Amino acid sequence: MSRAGSAVRAAPGGGSGSGGSALFSGFRALGLYSNHLPHVLRYHQRHREFYLLTAAGRSFHTYNVKKLGIVAVSNALLQDITCLAADRMLVFASYGNLLHAFARNKEVVHIYDGHKGEIHLLQPFGDHVISVDIDNVLIVWDVQSEEEYLQLNFDKAVFAVSAIMHPSTYLNKILLGSEQGSLQLWNVKSNKLLYSFPGWGLGGVTTLEQAPAVDVVAIGLVSGHIIVHNIKFDETLMKFQQDWGPITAISFRTDGHPVMAAGSPIGHIALWDLEEKKLISQMRNAHSTAIAGMSFVQGEPLLVTNGADNAIKIWIFDGPGGGGRLLRCRMGHSAPPTKIRYHGQNGQQILSAGQDGTLQSFSTVHERFNKSLGRGSINKKKSKRKGLQYDTMALPPITAFATEIARQNDWDGIIACHQGYITCTTWNYQKTSMGAHKLKPKAFSKNKPLDVYATVVDITTCGNFAVIGLSTGHVDVYNMQSGIHRGHYGKEKAHEGAIRGVAVDGLNQLTITAGSEGFIKFWKFKTMDLVYSANLSSSPSAMLLHRDSGILGIASDDFGISVLDIETRRIVRKFSGHHSQINDMTFSPDGRWLITASMDCTIKTWDLPSGCLIDCFLLDSAAISISMSPTGDFLASSHVDDLGIYLWSNRSLYSLVSLRPLPADYEPSVIMLPGTCPAQDVDITGDEETSDEMIDYNSPEQLEEQLVTLSSLSESRWKNLLNLDVIKKKNKPREPPKVPKSAPFFIPTVPGLIPRYAAAKQENDGQQSKVVNLGVLAQKSDFYVQLEEALSSNEYKSPLNILKEMGPSSIETELRGLAPDAGGSVEVMKSFLRLIGTMLNTKCDFELAQAYLALFLKAKGSLLCRNRN
Repeated sequence: MSRAGSAVRAAPGGGSGSGGSALFSGFRALGLYSNHLPHVLRYHQRHREFYLLTAAGRSFHTYNVKKLGIVAVSNALLQDITCLAADRMLVFASYGNLLHAFARNKEVVHIYDGHKGEIHLLQPFGDHVISVDIDNVLIVWDVQSEEEYLQLNFDKAVFAVSAIMHPSTYLNKILLGSEQGSLQLWNVKSNKLLYSFPGWGLGGVTTLEQAPAVDVVAIGLVSGHIIVHNIKFDETLMKFQQDWGPITAISFRTDGHPVMAAGSPIGHIALWDLEEKKLISQMRNAHSTAIAGMSFVQGEPLLVTNGADNAIKIWIFDGPGGGGRLLRCRMGHSAPPTKIRYHGQNGQQILSAGQDGTLQSFSTVHERFNKSLGRGSINKKKSKRKGLQYDTMALPPITAFATEIARQNDWDGIIACHQGYITCTTWNYQKTSMGAHKLKPKAFSKNKPLDVYATVVDITTCGNFAVIGLSTGHVDVYNMQSGIHRGHYGKEKAHEGAIRGVAVDGLNQLTITAGSEGFIKFWKFKTMDLVYSANLSSSPSAMLLHRDSGILGIASDDFGISVLDIETRRIVRKFSGHHSQINDMTFSPDGRWLITASMDCTIKTWDLPSGCLIDCFLLDSAAISISMSPTGDFLASSHVDDLGIYLWSNRSLYSLVSLRPLPADYEPSVIMLPGTCPAQDVDITGDEETSDEMIDYNSPEQLEEQLVTLSSLSESRWKNLLNLDVIKKKNKPREPPKVPKSAPFFIPTVPGLIPRYAAAKQENDGQQSKVVNLGVLAQKSDFYVQLEEALSSNEYKSPLNILKEMGPSSIETELRGLAPDAGGSVEVMKSFLRLIGTMLNTKCDFELAQAYLALFLKAKGSLLCRNRN
């Protein structure tokens, strides 16, 4: 059957003319909070609130310090931001040799182009902004006019600028630090060098920070020394030293406590007492990487830090000892994710395992719902005592995990295996922590072989059992509630080679295993007996089961994909097209699409019913793991050397997408990863260059004469025509509505000596009749007139169009009015039957012809039998 009246706009080959994805559109990135650039702290006068700015890829985020909630995400630049600064009104961000000024934390309002080298230092300076590039060229820009106000060139061998600062109360002056260790004080307005500080012979300057006291500056050096210097009298007030490497950041408390904080490259923070000139506290492992930025909030005991470990932390100093405790935190993975999977059926949480050893949950709705389940550990108590840096109890990163929500409120619902480790761990999503059990086969409990490790895991739909495959070919079953070993498949082991995939069907009837030797085996889940075994043409590298449809996807080492039906145990589809290792696969919720990601940097969508490739797009970095939302609205992906999780929206849910098979020579173009700001969907077919390739396809009224064509009318217009009498009977009121009697303002009285009220007049005095005057119906309707004309012209298109525009009650009235007893004629009834015959002969509007004819026969069938001639 075909349905008329639809129109589709698509490009040849099912994709856009530019070679992008026709099915998926970049939406946003999750889990990106900070990088190696120091943050910027601003105070909003009107809001009376502090805001925090951090760079994340090609855009920057704005958070409020009060709750550390995200307020705004800027528009993305063309490349990653390399330098960030801000003044009272604008935010300055640079990449390469271009400097951009953002207004309202959102859009670019100024672009400053004049550097030849990459900009690495920025300093807002009133109505000007100062930038320094790696070629040692300093340019002072006029913010509004975007013109150069001053340019200074320094000799790299003598004075390579490494830090810049504007001392408080020093009008038109800036202080520059160098890699040689010396300082220079310049007057920007007069272009004069006012004073040179020779340095201290302890290495180059890494950071400059204004102290709360006027004329006093803290200077951080590569050697780990901190010099507190009075630049007015060129006098060193005090000197501190840290053994953790170069000083990365310095900040001073301004809430009445003479404390200075200094950051280090290994993530430690030292707190120095400026009155007693001694170390008062250490905050070890504040970040797992270098402290990129550090700022005390003005007048409050709060310290804001960020680092390259993708974390923003706020520390509060409200306890004894002078140390700070963590108050608020926003953090993602500090190392790239290795595996991502949607958790639950609402499509709002994504579980992600990273190379940093943590398991985290990211919300697609709001960041406040993010969770961190922590790091895997052999012994939690010992890990806490030893600390993060020297933790020998930490487990390796998670390589694979499986999750189920059926019994997560009762016991652990996540099972995970670790890189090169034989023991599998359970995790509890509700408690956001590592679970109670560590699952390890009894055969390997005494001796610890180095070359034996868990490779794949799966958890049953009911959440009661976990199936674990090992590199030796063993497949074991464990109870998730008790952690007890419930058996293993095969006499000794299930496969001769390493297990590459395990899966349990939705009814716990079958367990499917795949081994590196090339066999795929079906086992009874309960009795663990072998049911069926098949030899694949190539060794499998991964396996994925869609439980609802019973479709099994198998990726092979020869970069091919096989699709197997577990009911018939036959391979029903084979796909080829990837040119490198297949990293991950995922099914659409309805099981129609199989989406694969490969090291050739492509993500391909295969349509299983037609057996064709319907979508393909190319990225600049290969996708390591992909997962389709259970609701089908987003595809999530994680990539090589990337800390973020990227969401791609499914275009077919909100727009017309023509999914045609892609040609064999289809070459996709590289598309960019989405940014942290939700992207507006752009019509990829709107480019002028590709307009010639576009096809405006309007579906004809009838595709083929042999096909039965349905109308485009809704079912409510024709489906209930036979049941109109029942519907009217149900909708008929039980009693007629009563009009409430309203009392007149002046009650009428009968004239006379004795006052009496006048009797109420009867409204219905018998003059009005409820009998319908048939003379009103004597006038012929438009439909009746058109049927009369069709007797001579034999043209029935006009009366049919009139019927299509009517509602069910009007159609019934018109058909009943065709009979002679209702003012019609037998000839007009014959004309209506010819109309139905025309519709059936042309095979158009087939369901309307059936409905109209059924109603006509029901109403006037007996009359037709009497007038058969």
